[in-house]
Amino acid sequence: MAWLVLVVSGVLEAVWATALGRSAGLTRLVPSVVFGMAVVLSMVGLAYAMRSLPTGTAYAVWVGIGASLTVGYAMATGVEPVSVVRLLFLAMIIGGVVGLKAVG
Repeated sequence: MAWLVLVVSGVLEAVWATALGRSAGLTRLVPSVVFGMAVVLSMVGLAYAMRSLPTGTAYAVWVGIGASLTVGYAMATGVEPVSVVRLLFLAMIIGGVVGLKAVG
């Protein structure tokens, strides 16, 4: 259960990071509200997962999922450029997350 909660929390990290970027410094209401809700839920989920998973592993997986999804979404929407090298580095992050789960 902790791993499932951790993955959902990682997805919520990508949600809050994207919403924060769209909030224009927390001056736009809807993205600011989405940011606030997602950041709280993401942190609560991370804290729950850390009750039974090692802190370093849980944090690395949480950040890896959030960062990968945030960059992937930005590339898919045209906000950030897509290149083979960028995709390779994203694959390395994802591979590291999978590896941490596999050896954990």
